[in-house]
Amino acid sequence: MNSKLIVPILIAAFIAWRIYIRMRRSFGRQRVQRQRMLARITVFALLAVLLLLLTRGNTWTLVALLAGGAGGAALGCLGLRHTRFESTPEGRFYTPHSYLGLALTAAFLARIVFDYFTLSSGALTAPAGQGPVVLPAESPLTLAVSAAFSAYYITYYAGILRKSRQRATPDAIAATRQAPAREDDRPAPP
Repeated sequence: MNSKLIVPILIAAFIAWRIYIRMRRSFGRQRVQRQRMLARITVFALLAVLLLLLTRGNTWTLVALLAGGAGGAALGCLGLRHTRFESTPEGRFYTPHSYLGLALTAAFLARIVFDYFTLSSGALTAPAGQGPVVLPAESPLTLAVSAAFSAYYITYYAGILRKSRQRATPDAIAATRQAPAREDDRPAPP
């Protein structure tokens, strides 16, 4: 085995493991963990600031970044609308809409993999006499997808924290405890 391949293989294995952990967390009921969500919001906000710095005042990359951020925030609101919340004696829980976050994560990862292979294949060599080549990390599409990814999770986690602070009504608590399993089991309306 070529020694130059060991580091990329180890990095790819680590990334694949983290993706697996992230995807596994996207399904099923989850406990609202305030500190973890605040940490995630902070990390995604720092990523958004880093993306803003990458624009370097270029109008097209700034427009792509803002459009991606707006799209990601809109998807975050849509994801919140499809998220179920419940309050039990064990704590507050939410069940995310898995497919929105999953699709956005897949788009983000696909763009990162594409950029990696573009860089590693040497496809970005500058012709003689021309200015510097635009790296994939500075391309408008990469910035738009990355901004959408960051804005989605900032909006989504902030919305979960906001909704989880709301007090559950006694009717909602009783409904989660005594929810009928089938439509036939529901009592007749008065």
